[in-house]
Amino acid sequence: MSNLSSKNFKSGAVLSFGELLLRIVPDAVGNWLNDNTLPTYIGGAELNVATALALWGVPSRYFTALPNNGLSEQIIAYLNKKNIDTSPVYYHGERLGLYFLTKGKDLKHDALIYDRANSAFAGLKPGMINWDKVLNGVSWFHFSAICPAISQQVADVCLEAVQAASAKGITVSVDLNYRSKLWQYGKQPQDVMPALAKHCDVIMGNIWATEKMLGIEVLGDIHESGQKSIYLKEALSSSERIIRQYPKCKAVANTFRFDEADDIKYYTALLIDGTFNTSHEYCTTTIVDKVGTGDCFMAGLIYGFYNNQSAQQTLDFATAAAFSKLFIASDATTNTVEEITKAIKYE
Repeated sequence: MSNLSSKNFKSGAVLSFGELLLRIVPDAVGNWLNDNTLPTYIGGAELNVATALALWGVPSRYFTALPNNGLSEQIIAYLNKKNIDTSPVYYHGERLGLYFLTKGKDLKHDALIYDRANSAFAGLKPGMINWDKVLNGVSWFHFSAICPAISQQVADVCLEAVQAASAKGITVSVDLNYRSKLWQYGKQPQDVMPALAKHCDVIMGNIWATEKMLGIEVLGDIHESGQKSIYLKEALSSSERIIRQYPKCKAVANTFRFDEADDIKYYTALLIDGTFNTSHEYCTTTIVDKVGTGDCFMAGLIYGFYNNQSAQQTLDFATAAAFSKLFIASDATTNTVEEITKAIKYE
């Protein structure tokens, strides 16, 4: 059995580390200019995880960097109402990070515009954070590959964090989020991510992100196959190669979301303890918001492991949570454990 199966995570909290972002949502035809309304959501990949976990009753802490001003004060009060422990937040710098995403569009499309240069989080440097203090009382540390994509100094802070967490015996998870508009400081993901991945117990992403981030090649010409069995076979192969390459890693999760013109298909897989678990394939022709589905899946994995559920139970819950997020107009899920559990479909 892996240490994930036997560890008592309830001895501590889950700490999510990443940049808090304001998502600004103009409509596709520009009516916001006439209406003087521009919807704003509080987000960021790791905050979405922290929000879901707090909603689901897991002790959830959030560590980011914010400027010390009235806007940050309002945001912190908002997060505290959601039962997120914001005491680790580091205050310095002058501004929050923003991003603009046209309503109904995907993060991978040209509708995404970042405005996060010189943010408080981007200004973090090694040596600033007392990790011994921040990690006190923590049993799980989570971050995503968005963090080290910001700058070399933030990548160095991430390495500092995972090394400190590993030294304390804290379980470390990473979401291999790839954002093509980041990674603009002269490094490629494969120059940075392997050194971080070697400290991770749980690695989540998909076979293409794994290839991009860790150099674990997608074997064969499967990119346009459209065959679930072929994708899952490659997910198993990729997961096995991750575990061989990174001995500390005990679990690898893969998500598959295919967006066709009138149809979205979503299914997932989890390799742990030598067993390859797969989910039901969910389908829909209508969605509300694609943002945050992967974060919700990651939160579902942490929720299952934290509560010592079986691998299949963990995967089923995480998959239903992520799929259900497609119908919620916010960055983080608002579905309860009970609602998600009722939404689970089995193979």
